[in-house]
Amino acid sequence: MNDFSYTQAATAKEATALRKDTPAAAYIAGGTTLLDLMKAHLEEHPQLIDINLLPFKGIEQTKDGLRIGALETMSDVAEHPLLVQAYPAVSQSLLLAASPQLRNMASIGGNILQRTRCGYFRDPAFPCNKRVPGSGCPALAGDNHNLAILGVSEHCIANSYPGDLSVALAAFDAVLTLERAKGKQRQVPLTDFYRLPGATPHIETVLEPGELIVAVTIPAASHAQRSAYLKVRERSSYAYALASAAVGLEVQGGAIRAARVALGGVGAQPWRSREAEKALVGQPATEATFRAAAAVALQGAQPREHNRYKVELAQNTLVRALQQVAGS
Repeated sequence: MNDFSYTQAATAKEATALRKDTPAAAYIAGGTTLLDLMKAHLEEHPQLIDINLLPFKGIEQTKDGLRIGALETMSDVAEHPLLVQAYPAVSQSLLLAASPQLRNMASIGGNILQRTRCGYFRDPAFPCNKRVPGSGCPALAGDNHNLAILGVSEHCIANSYPGDLSVALAAFDAVLTLERAKGKQRQVPLTDFYRLPGATPHIETVLEPGELIVAVTIPAASHAQRSAYLKVRERSSYAYALASAAVGLEVQGGAIRAARVALGGVGAQPWRSREAEKALVGQPATEATFRAAAAVALQGAQPREHNRYKVELAQNTLVRALQQVAGS
């Protein structure tokens, strides 16, 4: 790890000003992702700005939905009664992530910003377009068994977001509140927050220099109440998803009136499938309907040699999640 200075910011204005003065500085809250990256020499920052004193906490019902402060911990959010009752898929996504120790430390904002687990990105001995633009992507022809099959490009097939939470947030139309310098804020739908790799895989989000995640708001909806998050992984705990699905349904008289579908572990970003949602709405809540929607969700897949299995795995995961919610 490189040498760095440490400053604890008392206000958001102070934090953003420090970042403006030292653009290569980084914000730190729980540090569960950042410190790993620094220890591996994947990121080097001359200054760390501690933001834990900033007023970015709280879980409250607002007119726009459930507002969650970015500095709330994963464990506190996962167990909050408002979330468990109104957004079970989001609660489940948090409880299936990491370990209890990490969930007690990791912040919601940091979880949203975690970076790919691609082995080539994590090993500086290999070239990586995400780490060093223009150096190449050895995963294209190398070991790609756990990498993305949706939204990929010839420059990168690494999952830009390896976690669980943002998959559920993407399914239920969550909106991020971001704070710029001088206290100016903007709202960004989570589905617009992550960037597909294209020719610039090193640019992963739409965050502007120095910008902070303040909160995430999840709109209230009947399909969010009747929801689930299903995760398939190589071991029963503390493992990243090979495939996952966050789904919500509103069913009346046996017919689907509203649906939300997002996939994890298979996309270059948390993968909202509006096509699958359209295939579900107006149809009976049956296995045949779910399988047809799953086929639509994976239509654009571009698998490689070692991750071809993910097409069928993701389809089956989505079908199982929909069956679980529908009670069929």
